[in-house]
Amino acid sequence: MREYDLSNAQWRKSTYSDDNGGDCLEVADGVPGIVPVRDSKVAAGPVLLIGSAAWTEFIGAVGE
Repeated sequence: MREYDLSNAQWRKSTYSDDNGGDCLEVADGVPGIVPVRDSKVAAGPVLLIGSAAWTEFIGAVGE
């Protein structure tokens, strides 16, 4: 499995997260071929790496 250095990743809160301080999903841009996703409440916790094509399909389905 390929490793990714995300130590300098610029995380941003997803526009699909709610605004009341809970359920906050963050994504990092600029990592070729993948979209790193994490829980903003556990910034040092695990990161889910999702393929760019799968992320695009997911966002398309959520927006419907």
